[in-house]
Amino acid sequence: MIPFNVPCHIGREEETIAEAIKEQKLSGNGRFSRYCTTWLENHLEAKKAILTPSCTAALEMSAILTNVSEGDEVIMPSYTFVSTANAFALRGAHIRFVDVEPTTMNIDPKAIKAAISHRTKAIVVVHYAGVACDMVPIMKLANEHQLWVIEDAAQGLKSQYNGRPLGTIGHLGTFSFHDTKNYTCGEGGALIINDEAFVERAEIIQEKGTDRSKFVRGEVDKYTWRDIGSSYLTSELNAAYLSVQLDQAEVINQDRLAAWYLYQKGLKPLEEKGILDLPTIPTGYKHNAHMFYIKTRTEEERNELIKYLKEQEIMAVTHYVPLHQSEAGKYYGSFSGEDVYTTSHSSRLLRLPLYYGITKKDVAYVIQTIQQFYSA
Repeated sequence: MIPFNVPCHIGREEETIAEAIKEQKLSGNGRFSRYCTTWLENHLEAKKAILTPSCTAALEMSAILTNVSEGDEVIMPSYTFVSTANAFALRGAHIRFVDVEPTTMNIDPKAIKAAISHRTKAIVVVHYAGVACDMVPIMKLANEHQLWVIEDAAQGLKSQYNGRPLGTIGHLGTFSFHDTKNYTCGEGGALIINDEAFVERAEIIQEKGTDRSKFVRGEVDKYTWRDIGSSYLTSELNAAYLSVQLDQAEVINQDRLAAWYLYQKGLKPLEEKGILDLPTIPTGYKHNAHMFYIKTRTEEERNELIKYLKEQEIMAVTHYVPLHQSEAGKYYGSFSGEDVYTTSHSSRLLRLPLYYGITKKDVAYVIQTIQQFYSA
């Protein structure tokens, strides 16, 4: 069976975890956490990076930092993972789901504009498949209406928008290091802070609402409860695993890109015949090969293709069910405007196997099997 995903493993992770154990500092914000945050700050040219237990935790911190509360509205795409909405619903916000652009499956700036009301507090953009949202009109809208912009860049590390790394364009950015992501530590995430006004409070929120970070740096002689917060630290064992992957980030990136472009080249003839839709990378955007998906002509055809691929020992999977269709989505939010593309395109989308180390032979076999399905 060709799996859909294999968690990335470079080869030095075990050795580095052993080093972390010897440090006798496992709870977080130790040497390996500092290595990872420094790497992120340097490579992203970010003002501050904070490691978190997950991207979910980073999104929750974003909701607290932007003071989202009951009665506020937060605009985001319906086509996203539940954590994007949960983080703000937990603070009492009403979620305004909007439509996506069909070419990228990213939030439509025109739909954002139509959804803004006097209660809107923030816009959460999701860079789907590591391909950037169109950030210029989004940031313009945010500035005009004095709204916070949070980038859910869970899938977007090493992707860029017009030369700028994803996660560094809005006021706050979030990344995931879950085992399905390009760079992983099993469970992990990061909060990227692009507005210096958030830095001090973010450190307090991360440390259960205390000023412990200042205490560790010797800036105060004891630490106390200062604000709301939670345990938003990544274990040093996770950080040690992640440090190896960040150190080899470009090697991982090039390996994934090579597989991505093999898929694109091999399946292009089916797109030219109008049988499949392939991912679109807009001009000026740099992607990280997080995902290669195809869109079939109908949902039924997609389901038949999944079954056929499985019979040929290939695991291909669907993705998000639009949140506005879910029970919780209807309770905590509502769809703003018309659902032109979200449902119709998500029901046709199928993700193909793609991970660090996938062989050219396996990619070729997946392509060949899809071609056989459509030639039958």
